[in-house]
Amino acid sequence: MAGEDSREKSLSRFFSSAVIIALFLLFLSSVEKIAVNAQTDSCNLDLSSFLPSPFNVSSDLICRRVWNNFVLRYSQSTDGALRIVLSTVYTSGWVGMGFSKDGMMVGSSAMVGWIAKDGKANIKQYLLSGTSPLQVIADKGQLQATSPPVVVLNGVNIFLAFQLKFSTPLSMQPLIFAFASATPNQYQLAVHDDKASVVFDFSAGTSSVSSSASQLKMNHGALAVFGWGVLLPVGAIIARYCRQWDPQWFYLHSVIQFVGFLFGLASVVAGISLYNKIHANVPEHRALGIIIFVLGTLQVSAFFLRPMKDAKIRRYWNWYHHGIGRLVLFLGAVNIIVGLGVGGAPKTVKTGYGFILGIILITVIVSEMILRIKRSRKSADPPAFQMHPTSIVS
Repeated sequence: MAGEDSREKSLSRFFSSAVIIALFLLFLSSVEKIAVNAQTDSCNLDLSSFLPSPFNVSSDLICRRVWNNFVLRYSQSTDGALRIVLSTVYTSGWVGMGFSKDGMMVGSSAMVGWIAKDGKANIKQYLLSGTSPLQVIADKGQLQATSPPVVVLNGVNIFLAFQLKFSTPLSMQPLIFAFASATPNQYQLAVHDDKASVVFDFSAGTSSVSSSASQLKMNHGALAVFGWGVLLPVGAIIARYCRQWDPQWFYLHSVIQFVGFLFGLASVVAGISLYNKIHANVPEHRALGIIIFVLGTLQVSAFFLRPMKDAKIRRYWNWYHHGIGRLVLFLGAVNIIVGLGVGGAPKTVKTGYGFILGIILITVIVSEMILRIKRSRKSADPPAFQMHPTSIVS
């Protein structure tokens, strides 16, 4: 028994350490993100100290954050002249902004800038005639530049400044933003690391994704909250605190967990479809989602491999099932919070999930206290029937 207790304590310490490590990694990720954001471009930046005319008058430019760390400054005249200053965090590779007819890459024309390995600044127009690097052709395209374009590295940000002429002022215009970490070789661009397609309203200064993508994002969030954030915790609560209703608790727990996993699976499918549409750069959210889905799949598989109660390995199966289950619940709650943040969820939605999470935590705390009180009372009660040793007749 002492050996079994020691193994239980070791396993408990292992899962506790895993949770602490996960929290520490999330903390480091948050600190890194805050540090990067503190250095990124803001709309209050004075451009006159590093950009030449006519791009250096900040007061003439409308400033909007369009995607991740991409900041778009622009001004547009009534005759169709459009002045652009695009900035983002830069370490290496290239940064580009494309003008599209339908929001797709093929057929678009783009301005692409980078800093070469020798420190030389480069900016060129490219015709995106296809999806392969050989079909991205330098010094071609349908954009009419009216002044020499400029590329400047200021701090951790790269600035692409150019002026274009259109027949009429732009209003709703599909734009493509992309970047790659590989520096162009002989002006040939490497495949982008990430990209996004948005519809920007130059008349109002607003950007948006398509209505289908917005609906897909809502579906993704709702499915994740209901599956990972509501059903799975409820099923786990039933399994731990409702054992007195045997065997009903087991059937209820199994059904709820399986349905919760199906909703979680649906949220993963919706998330993949959403990424294929808008290419959102949220690596932490995606990584956590993959981990949760893999662990959830293992939990479902373990149900069908559950050994009999009297089997010797049943104890180890219980350790695995309980430990992985708790890790899935913890990571699921963390990833929902991360997703609501990066997805720009309304305050009411964030408050609603906070309320749900609070109810679940209070329920667990109260139920755990009641369970421990019952166990302590049961262990303190004397056996219902005792015999004094001296009363035994030989």
